[in-house]
Amino acid sequence: MDPLAGWRLDQEPYYQPAGREIEAFEAARASRLPVLLKGPTGCGKTRFVEHMAWRLKVPLVTVACHEDLTAGDLAGRWLLDAQGTRWMDGPLAMAARHGALCYLDELLEARSDTTVLLHPLADTRRALPLERHGELLQAHPDFQLVVSYNPGYQGVHKRLKPSTRQRFVALEFRYPEPTVEAAIVVREGGIDESLARRLVQLAERTRRLQDQGLEEGASTRMLVHAARLVRAGLPPALAARQAIADPLSDDAELLAALNALVCASF
Repeated sequence: MDPLAGWRLDQEPYYQPAGREIEAFEAARASRLPVLLKGPTGCGKTRFVEHMAWRLKVPLVTVACHEDLTAGDLAGRWLLDAQGTRWMDGPLAMAARHGALCYLDELLEARSDTTVLLHPLADTRRALPLERHGELLQAHPDFQLVVSYNPGYQGVHKRLKPSTRQRFVALEFRYPEPTVEAAIVVREGGIDESLARRLVQLAERTRRLQDQGLEEGASTRMLVHAARLVRAGLPPALAARQAIADPLSDDAELLAALNALVCASF
């Protein structure tokens, strides 16, 4: 029985390269180096990892990090059932044991003890100490660790320590060039190119508001959401308000500015 059967991708996730990131990732994998993806929300980091897992024909174990995620959640725990106690690998241990690509999405959201757990896996040791199980798990040759985070969310209490960062090779993601981003919206949203270009232009305008109090501008993901609403029958302006302007901010002044951009765009 394949322990990673449920983590294998059976269809190719669509991904539009913006540069040489595929080549760079493949070089890191060939060198057995862990990869750090950094970039704003919704710019394609997760889709890129999914595409690479499919391209490389390896299982993809994904963990969405959050503030309650502990090292034990990743490593594993003892369980009690009718047969007694048994050990169950956590997602990180399972990926390391059986040779999957393990993707920790938004690593900064996890507790600090979680990042420390990654250190021996992310350097030349390629090992995961399972202290509760009394085991030093040596990673499978096909195992690869990939983590992501958004540099814009780093604060006083949430920063990636140099001791963690320097164990990884990094790939920086930005929002795609307008023509590439429009092509993504056409493909993923199912709308025509003219409307996709207008949505991209709206996104670029919102991104300029980052210097005026907005945490982040509209992501490519938001544009795809708006496109799908249009495809479902909503007028473009209403779809843009629902998928872009309203989710971006609750501040009255910023929301008014965003809605003005929507009206000017449509």
